[in-house]
Amino acid sequence: MDTKNKINRKISVAPMMDCTDRHDRYFLRLISKNVMLYTEMVVTKAVLRGDKHKLLKFNNLEKPLALQVGGSDKKELAEVAKIAEDYGYDEVNINLGCPSKKVQKNSFGACLMKEPDLVSECLAEMKNSCSIPVTAKTRIGFDDTEEFDYLNSFINKMKNSGCKTIILHARKAILKGLTPKQNLNIPKLNYEMVYQIKKSNPDLEIIINGGITSTEQIKKHLNFCDGVMIGRAIYQNPYFLKEIENDIFDNANVLSREDIVKKILQYLEDEIKTGTKVNQIMRHTVGLYYGQPGSKEWKKYLSDNMMARDSDFQKSKHIMTIVQNNEKANQANT
Repeated sequence: MDTKNKINRKISVAPMMDCTDRHDRYFLRLISKNVMLYTEMVVTKAVLRGDKHKLLKFNNLEKPLALQVGGSDKKELAEVAKIAEDYGYDEVNINLGCPSKKVQKNSFGACLMKEPDLVSECLAEMKNSCSIPVTAKTRIGFDDTEEFDYLNSFINKMKNSGCKTIILHARKAILKGLTPKQNLNIPKLNYEMVYQIKKSNPDLEIIINGGITSTEQIKKHLNFCDGVMIGRAIYQNPYFLKEIENDIFDNANVLSREDIVKKILQYLEDEIKTGTKVNQIMRHTVGLYYGQPGSKEWKKYLSDNMMARDSDFQKSKHIMTIVQNNEKANQANT
């Protein structure tokens, strides 16, 4: 049974390598109760041959949560989709947009846009192996190909395989000559093509992604698409999620930064007992005071103490002094 309609994908946080690990997702969920969260891309072979539990475990607080997978072997993808369901993920998403050389070498990510029939077969196998939604995240084109007809045909093949939710990063991927970071900025955004895809495929859930940094932009995109996915703007400024909760979900009940820090320190206390290091958690909180009074002090404290012994960091009163001073400064500015 497809449970798509039970998942609210109105706003989601993009899967980001080296960013959206389980600690970051826990932190983001302290701020937002309503956004959909995605894991970093996990390679199918790593799941099937490596430490499955280390790669896939998560805190139930993170849900609703999707596992993003990278691969091009349909049997492996199907097996991992079933594993994702067994682990309790709410969705499994295939990465068709990553342009890195390493990913291309292993024949998955954005280069799969050149092989729509293979993608369709992979999605069909995944869908047949599990009962959670199987979704795709892709670009609008690649290299010299940025044509509506090609993209629409590609999306229709995915639709015919049973994929009902497609996330479109509104930039093409340049597979040679640009780094993954450059691929996030240099190819021009083309929101109109995403809007056109939604208009031509009203039966699909189309999520738009790319360069979105404000609730005003979110509201505009929601006039043309079913949902909005945001990546770097949230990682850089996690408390942007408060604006999203307030303005998009009409939720005024969002924790203060001070309360978030208290909760993340409690989480840290629990995690260090299992071997987690301070920096593995706190590195995700660097942007908590982005654009606010006290931002420099917060970043400096983390920079100076990120590699501290766990017990020293945990017991330090200085961190809460910084937080409380920042809260007072923020209240004075409002």
